[in-house]
Amino acid sequence: MLFMIAGLVMVVAAIAWAVLGVHALLLGRMPGQWLPGLVRHPRLWGAGALLVLVSWNLGSPSLLVVAIGIVALGHVAKPMR
Repeated sequence: MLFMIAGLVMVVAAIAWAVLGVHALLLGRMPGQWLPGLVRHPRLWGAGALLVLVSWNLGSPSLLVVAIGIVALGHVAKPMR
């Protein structure tokens, strides 16, 4: 029973992560009140977020490291404007 609940939580978290990633990648902005203040490059963050899910499905730890790096760059890179 506990594993079924944990699996359901993981699926819901993956769907929420995918929605945030697609939203950031396509629209170029983050939803909510505090996410726009945390993420400087939403499109870069969104691409990294979707790559995290792809690496999770493929089971590739090296791709996961690259994806986490891209998400981190979306947080810390200064805007070019």
